[in-house]
Formats: sequence, C-alpha cells, structure tokens
Amino acid sequence: MSYVLGVDLGTSAVKVLLVSKTGEVVDEVSKDYPLYHDKPGYSEQDPEDWVKQTKAALKELTSRMDDPSQVEGLSFSGQMHGLVLLGEDHKPLRRAILWNDTRTTAECREIEENVGLDRLHELTKNPALEGFTLPKLLWVKKHEPEIFAKAKVFLLPKDYVRYALAGDLSMDYSDAAGTLLLNVADKEWSEEMCEKNGIPLSLCPTLVGSDQQTGTILPEVAEETGLTVNCKVFAGGADNACGAIGAGILEDGLTLSSTGTSGVVLSYEATGDKDFQGQVHYFNHGDPNAFYTMGVTLAAGYSLSWFKDTFADEISFEELVKEAEASTVGAKGMLFAPYIVGERTPYPDSAIRASFIGVHANHKRGDFARAVIEGITFSLNESVEIFRNKGKNVSKVVAIGGGAKSELWLQTQADIFNAEVVTLANEQGPGMGAAILAAVGCGWYPSLADCAKDFVSYTRSYKPNQENVQKYEKLFKLYQTIYHSTKQLNHDLAEFR
Repeated sequence: MSYVLGVDLGTSAVKVLLVSKTGEVVDEVSKDYPLYHDKPGYSEQDPEDWVKQTKAALKELTSRMDDPSQVEGLSFSGQMHGLVLLGEDHKPLRRAILWNDTRTTAECREIEENVGLDRLHELTKNPALEGFTLPKLLWVKKHEPEIFAKAKVFLLPKDYVRYALAGDLSMDYSDAAGTLLLNVADKEWSEEMCEKNGIPLSLCPTLVGSDQQTGTILPEVAEETGLTVNCKVFAGGADNACGAIGAGILEDGLTLSSTGTSGVVLSYEATGDKDFQGQVHYFNHGDPNAFYTMGVTLAAGYSLSWFKDTFADEISFEELVKEAEASTVGAKGMLFAPYIVGERTPYPDSAIRASFIGVHANHKRGDFARAVIEGITFSLNESVEIFRNKGKNVSKVVAIGGGAKSELWLQTQADIFNAEVVTLANEQGPGMGAAILAAVGCGWYPSLADCAKDFVSYTRSYKPNQENVQKYEKLFKLYQTIYHSTKQLNHDLAEFR
C-alpha cells in the first residue's frame, strides 16, 4: 500500500495526515507551538518551532507504520502571509511576523500612496491590509533596518518548513498571491510593486506550481523523521487554497462556506481577469490553471462562542442552538451585526463594532442566539452577493467548520444564500488538500479534480426553503444598512474602549 502525507502548518499547531491511495485518512498527528505577543497588535512565531514540531509529528506518525518507505510523497498547506526573512546562510533573521499581526496600518497607507489604489487592485487583485506580507517587509525596513539589510530572501511559513525538509527555496503561486507582490493574473512577481515600494526583486523566491516537485527528503531529515530519501516533496499551497481543494472546490458553480473562528466564503474562478476593485480577495488557486475569490467575516463562529460564554455559559452549544431553533426566521424582529472585532468583507474597518437591532421585551435568549447565527450568515452572504453581482454562478455551497455541525445553521445558510448547501463526509480541511496535491504530484491521478472525485465526498444536502428565502431577502436588505448607520457612532465610541 502506498501513502501520501498532508502537512497543514496552522497558526497554533501543525497537523499531519497519512492518506492512502483510496483517500482514507489512516492516521494523523498534531503538535502545537507557541505564539508571541510582545506588544499589543504583535503576533509572531519562531520558524524553528514549526520545523521542530513538524519533524516530531512525522517521527511519531512513521513510528506507528510497519513500513515508512511506503510514503511516496508529502505536500503542504500553510498559514498565509507570514514573513520569514532569511539571511546569507538561509537562517531566519528574526521571528516570523504572522498574518494576524496588526502593526502595519501606516505601511498599508504608504503602499496605497506609492502605487495608487486602482493600480494596486489591477496588479495584485487585492487591497493593502495589515495581514499581507508586503506591509511587514516595509515595517522591518523602516523599524529594523539592520535586519532588513542582511535579508537575502523572504519565504512564507510553510515554504520555510519545506526548505528545512528538502532544501528548496521557492514559493507557490497561491501563497505568493497573498504577499501583495505578485501580479496575480500573469503569475509572476511584479517588478512595479517591488520598485515603487523599495523592495529588491532579488528578495522574492522562485515561483512554482502547488503540485510541482521541489525535491526529496534530505538525508539528515530522513534519519530524524523515519521517512526515506526517496519521499518526494511537493510545493503545496496556501491554507485557503488547500482548504478549497480538500472540499472539492475545483469547478465553476462550487463555493465554500467555512465558519471557524473567522468565516470564509471562497468561490472557484476559471480566469484571473475579473475586477472586484479590492472588495474581496482574489488569489491564485492550488489548481495551476485557476483562481479563487474570497470574502472574510472576522468574527463568525467567534461571535457565537462569545455570546455563549457571556450569556449562556452554563449550557452546551447544542442546548443553545436548540433554544435558537425555537425562535423564528428573523429572530422575532431582531438583527445582529457580527462586528465584535471589526470587519473585513466588504467593510475593511477595524473600529466598527457589533450591534443588536430591534430588541424588545419579549425577546428570549434563544432569539438572541438565532439573531447571532443569522447575522453571521448575512455577513457571509455579503461576499456571495459580490460574487453574483460580478456574474458568478453560486449554485452549490460546501459548508465546513462549526456552521456545518448544526442542522439549523445549515438550513439557514441554504435559505440566506438561496443555494443548495452540502456537507463533507470526511472533513479534514487544508490537510486533505495538501494530501491531494501530493497524490497528483506522485502521478496517482492526472488532475486535482480527478483525485478529488475519489478523495472528497458529500453527505447531507439542504435545499433552500423558498418561503424563508423571501423573508431573508427582505431582512438582508435591512442588515446591509446597519454598517453605514452605525459606523460614525462606533468610531466615536472607540476612545472609550
């Protein structure tokens, strides 16, 4: 029996899946590592912690195998945007600055001024946001010039781990798209973005496809991990791109709805020539000939967990959702805007905050919970509407995360999105996407789509209830007025927080 490994390098832990030729997850290991928050808004990790824990996970996994030489290849999924600066010896010059680090607001405004908003969107297909890599490069250049002067190349998190395992310095297109330095449509580093922002083009690594082989396991790593030097290593992709692959989002009409701590709506795009004017993210897919658009709700599942922890700590999530089921469409005349930590799509606003609108004396806790679930889904629907307004077909939505565990939430998504919503038989997220990349790279299948037909299957299906659809269409229009009606009030309140 032959196997591949999917290595998912997350923000809190690395998770490694052992996957068979039939797409079965035979074994898995997870290892965590620390986050460093030295100042408010700072979020960093030590790249060597990623390497150490990835090797430990691989060792634990191979130690449980009868014959580790049966692992033919491995690939990666990784947290996006994080800056890993390497010096002459290809060792990190400082800790990595992560995607959720918010110190770079000034640098984002500099990028807009240096390039111009229209040209920025034309070249990179994305707005300048604190999470992206280019603002981090500019921050280091400004605040740590002695470190920047020593830099020879930058990588993203999973690419540094791949370098440590296989000795290759490169970056795939799907992760490079999140740097603000890639010409997304042309799939090449933008000399204009580098030049206008004072970044040497030489800092940018070689670009490769996600299923492209970038080496084999180094001899010393083979000894440490139990893998063999014949194990092929493939480039891998950004976590969202791999999440899309792992959910089978590989053809037009398919959209992913992910409700974890944050929420993501991701839709397959066959071309890179649409202009969303920075309203949503527009990245290269792990599929070498495709792209994806993505909207983000900053506090999706987090809004519900915050509500439960604050107002229903004594009951389980299941009991809280049961209370919400006893309410009605529209939560008996109440709306919730899930802006408890700000918002991303379509309003990139760090100062906006949440609102309950329409509260009256007859509302019960279950009505509030229902409003929170509906509000989160309305926020995700903002992205769906942007896609549709650009001519995108959104007919089937694959739901993953916490929102896929509740019958109420799944039906609410079907009704608000006005689309069929399906769930995965075996939800393994980006790690499965990485395993699919390795399987295709090893030649098991001719394409990602062919592999996904065997590795990915759907179970439950929820069709929109047209009576509810009509009610939600009216409620959604009211929901869309909340941001503009409360923006100034929330910004004025910021000084009292």
